[in-house]
Amino acid sequence: MLALADPDLDNGPRTDRSATMRMCAVSREVRPIDELIRFVVSPQGEVVPDLKRKLPGRGLWVSASRRTVAEAVRRNQFSKGFKRQVRAAATLPADTEVLLVRSCTEALAMSAKAGQVVSGFSKVEGALGHGQAAALIHASDGAADGIRKLDAIAGHRSANLGESGGFPIVTVLTSEQLDLALGRSNVIHAALLAGPASKTFLSRCQILVRYRMADDDKTADAARTSD
Repeated sequence: MLALADPDLDNGPRTDRSATMRMCAVSREVRPIDELIRFVVSPQGEVVPDLKRKLPGRGLWVSASRRTVAEAVRRNQFSKGFKRQVRAAATLPADTEVLLVRSCTEALAMSAKAGQVVSGFSKVEGALGHGQAAALIHASDGAADGIRKLDAIAGHRSANLGESGGFPIVTVLTSEQLDLALGRSNVIHAALLAGPASKTFLSRCQILVRYRMADDDKTADAARTSD
């Protein structure tokens, strides 16, 4: 008799042949993997998020939503899914968000190293005015006046070019986090230039937005990825 495939667990780290859709262990909904987070069990028996989908062992998938991860912890869903007793810390939802933020800052740092980021109000204004910017970044704790002025420029450019969905504006990181990513102090505004590293950063920001804004699928496609 053939054993049936476990609907909850994958067979290990992702490969080119891995599925592009997985079932959320909490909602039981099948979703694209970009809308889910893979969790594995460490050698110490602790549940840890595998954001890059490369950690060894079988994985359990949960919707990329802080509320859903918290529900998985509350319902002991990880032990049920892995079919053995595992430890899922009460802080797992917050710990996962910390890792998602770190993933975004690391991607922004890589974009900067690739020459795909400019920072400072004047430089950002110039990049927008010359059509060089692929996205606008504001510190989530930045002053409203500067944000409003640059947003207006981005809005005019988007309208003039007839860009559908508006111009991407990212506000998921604080000034301190932008400082860390870009290696300078008091970063409030930055412009993302086109390139592969920039696409990676925007993709990771979308996951963070989805995670923070719970189960509203529309947030993943929003032009403004807000805090």
